[in-house]
Amino acid sequence: MELADALARKVVVLDGGMSTALELAGHDLSDALWSGRLLLTEPDAVRDAHLAFYRAGAEVAITSSYQVTFEGFARQGVGADETARLLRSSVALARSAASDVDGPRWVAASVGPYGAMLADGSEYRGRYGLTRQQLVEFHRPRIEELAQAEPDVLAVETVPDVDEAEAVLDVVRGSGVPMWLSYSIRGDRTCAGQPLEEAFAVVAGIDEVVAVGVNCCAPEDVAHAVTVASKTGLPVVVYPNSGEQWDADQRTWTGDGTGFSALAGEWAGRGARLVGGCCRTGPDAIEVLARALAD
Repeated sequence: MELADALARKVVVLDGGMSTALELAGHDLSDALWSGRLLLTEPDAVRDAHLAFYRAGAEVAITSSYQVTFEGFARQGVGADETARLLRSSVALARSAASDVDGPRWVAASVGPYGAMLADGSEYRGRYGLTRQQLVEFHRPRIEELAQAEPDVLAVETVPDVDEAEAVLDVVRGSGVPMWLSYSIRGDRTCAGQPLEEAFAVVAGIDEVVAVGVNCCAPEDVAHAVTVASKTGLPVVVYPNSGEQWDADQRTWTGDGTGFSALAGEWAGRGARLVGGCCRTGPDAIEVLARALAD
């Protein structure tokens, strides 16, 4: 079954934070390449993380390619051919994990924003000082590599800025490769400050876009975003952070990390059709979410 067909029939459960699952398994992700490093050094760990999410009830696995870019890996001494192989392998690992569980499962190839490559938090600010064409040239090579690996959909995620969204759409338009577009937001605006109505409107008339929405945001910001995104007429994708808060004095997270699941029914009622978690949401949180949506 195609993912688009499934979305027309029901709410589909996404996975959670790949980095969270890997950290829970004991892996150090302090490297600038983040979870992408394990594609090179410990690919079995990536497969295991996907499998843990699938077994928890996730129906879509988002690949560990979020921070895999030719520029970022070149800085770490990894050549272009090897980076291209790693991009393709990210899809293959998720597909392999899906073969170990029953029922339909889909693979979403993660396309992180330009700011993720900088590894300085820029994906939560946007406004990089680049032209639209420069952003097109950054995104095109890895999108082409990921597309060759034949994922079910491209997950263009944590996009802070309408300018960058338009650049990615320039790359994908006319390719026939399905994608969803997911912004990082604060309140009722993108992280770069644009109104959500403006941000979601850029997908109009682009056949490749199968869903639009938000991720890596506070759970309390999701409901309004779903209402606005649903006006596009497309299925809405949402996968916020856990809702835990960072206590800088104690240097620890507070909260149980599963509270966002209680809001999932409201999001689905407003039009969300792809629902999962982002930062600080491991397999346990997705299991709770999957049960909540089933109920």
